[in-house]
Parts: sequence; structure tokens; C-alpha cells
Amino acid sequence: MDLEAYYEQIKATGQRRSYPAGADLLLEGDTAHEAFFIEKGGVRLWHNDDGRDITVQFFFEDQVVTSFESFYLERPSLFSITTIEPTTVTIVDGRKLRQTLATNTELMAAFTNYVCQRFIDYTGYFLNRIQDSPELRYQTLLQTDPELVARVPQHELASYLGITPVSLSRIRKRVKKDAAN
Repeated sequence: MDLEAYYEQIKATGQRRSYPAGADLLLEGDTAHEAFFIEKGGVRLWHNDDGRDITVQFFFEDQVVTSFESFYLERPSLFSITTIEPTTVTIVDGRKLRQTLATNTELMAAFTNYVCQRFIDYTGYFLNRIQDSPELRYQTLLQTDPELVARVPQHELASYLGITPVSLSRIRKRVKKDAAN
């Protein structure tokens, strides 16, 4: 059986649900007992730092999201997961997912690879936030993931870049002006 067939087998144990933009799939402080397989739409993983919204990552079609730390350690999540556009997900119970992974080494390897890739993405994200200026972060994102820049609401993109929406607007104008020259 190929990995796609295993994913379909896992999703078959779940429930398909649709949400409008702005719906919370997981709230910070709750324990993640489920994984969300995104069929259509997009979500963001974010943290509330004393009222300051910090977006850590976005997830779209054919990706799986949960608060992995909460899911794995069975403790309250440090993150919320919120839809950024109308979104359809298949919600899979964590116990069922763990049972499936425990009995299928090929799927466990794929799942481990996915978690490792997320860790690599997080590492890049945090280094980028520490090392690069906001304008360089935006330009890099524009080059490496233009679909994300086009698809994500600007205030949430600003949160992801670690800047205010006003700063993002100024940066976008400068980048556009520089590109025209």
C-alpha cells in the first residue's frame, strides 16, 4: 500500500467538517486530541503573547496540522489553530491515529518525516526572525512562497513576519517601487 492510501485509510476514520474563516479548531490552553487533515482552505498556527498575535505557520490543502507538542505530550497547547479562509478538514481522533501509526512502520516513518520537516521549518522561521530585517523577511517570503503572500490576509502575514500591518504596507510599497525601477 502506498502512503497516499495510508493517509486515506487514516482519514476514513475521521469526520469531515467545514468551517468559515476565523473559526478556531484548537484554542491555546486546550489539549490537542485531534489531527486536522486539510481538504480545502487554510489555517494558521498562532500564539497569543500578552495580546500580541504571533503567527508561526500556515497550512493548506493536503497538509496535516495539530499542535504537535500538545498532541504528543498530552498537555495544554501553546498555540491556537484558526481558519484563515473557508476551510474543510477531516478531523482524526488522536488515539486512532496513534494506533494506526503503531501498527504501520511505513506510515510511522512518513509521519516522523513530516514532524521533522515541521521542526526544520520552525528552525528556519525563528532564525529568520532573529537575523533578518522585516523587509528582507518579506522579500525572502515573496521569492520562496509567493502563493502564501498572495493568499494570506495581510494582517496575518504581518503577524507571521513579526511586524505591524502598517509596517508591512510600507515595506510592500518600497518593494513594489524598487521592482518598478
